[in-house]
Amino acid sequence: EGKKHVIFLQDTNALVINSVLPTLGVSIAKSFHMNSICIPRLAGEAAGAIARLEHKTDPEKSLVINVEYNQLDPLLSSQGDCKGDVADPTTGYSPYPGNANNIVIEMGAYAKTLRGEDQGVVIEFVNPKYKDETRTEFKKPTRLECMMQDIPKLFQKEMGSEANIGFTMFDRWFTFSPAKNSLEAGVEDVGKGGTAPGTMSSAESDKYIQNQRKLKFAGVDINVTEEKDLVPIAGIPVTPGPRVILCPGFAITQQEVVEKIEGGKITDRSTLVLEGEDLKVKNLDLDGALVIRTGHDCDVTVDGLVVRNSGYDLSEVPEGADVPEEVAIRGYTMNKSEAMEITITEPGKYHIGADGEVNKLE
Repeated sequence: EGKKHVIFLQDTNALVINSVLPTLGVSIAKSFHMNSICIPRLAGEAAGAIARLEHKTDPEKSLVINVEYNQLDPLLSSQGDCKGDVADPTTGYSPYPGNANNIVIEMGAYAKTLRGEDQGVVIEFVNPKYKDETRTEFKKPTRLECMMQDIPKLFQKEMGSEANIGFTMFDRWFTFSPAKNSLEAGVEDVGKGGTAPGTMSSAESDKYIQNQRKLKFAGVDINVTEEKDLVPIAGIPVTPGPRVILCPGFAITQQEVVEKIEGGKITDRSTLVLEGEDLKVKNLDLDGALVIRTGHDCDVTVDGLVVRNSGYDLSEVPEGADVPEEVAIRGYTMNKSEAMEITITEPGKYHIGADGEVNKLE
């Protein structure tokens, strides 16, 4: 069908959608057969690291590959300065890029590997999670895994030194905040001084903050939550607001954001949801909650809309409360007191002014 690359998205990491197109561009520019999306890695973090493993006798067998976090510290403790998985004092991060487990692969190399001796089957891997340092009891069931990020070994086997493996680094706020840990595990991590709990609540919070940054870039008068501004909800530090959702159908790229957002101001207690491929928002004055959803072929311009209502707020779930699982994993529920909601599904051209009235122009 003429397709030249395939993109593998792994883990529940909503922020990665921002980095797919830039990584694809780097893959094309650098002729990478495999390109891993990476972020600055915190030393000791439960995330793999990209490293170049040098073969002692045959340089052609040296390889750029992911080293899983439970193997990284033992490896670094036996090599180089033998300090293990520690931070670079200059940057505060590990010297090794953190692997976000999202990969762009060139189809020709991939097809050749799948037809090769191993038919794309990578070696099985076990990463047990222990309850404590005695390592006598599992924290959760242990399983055999086959990791996609190990495929460079097969590329090298089929292509030798011609295998071109690389990575593309992004800021963490832009591309990495997985929802992979239980609330209890996240609270435990925060209690030990961790800043990346990886819970549903922290992932949601980081999504809101990312969108704050996007609106700020587009010229909106909006505060961007810093680490010092986070507030604990059910033991996890989260943004106090504003809570902003820019749906993928509305805008993903920098160009889309600046073309569809112009001016305006949003208070810290506000909530904003925007969805619609032909939706444009100018000079919004929001203090409360606003949800706008538009369908296909709905050309909608919002200009000068003023919103004042009681909005939404977070309420921590009491310990032991009988709540649905999607609420329990967050540790809070959203109290939707009042919001302005605008939904347009009939194709046409529309204008929405200061009063929120929907006017069909065509």
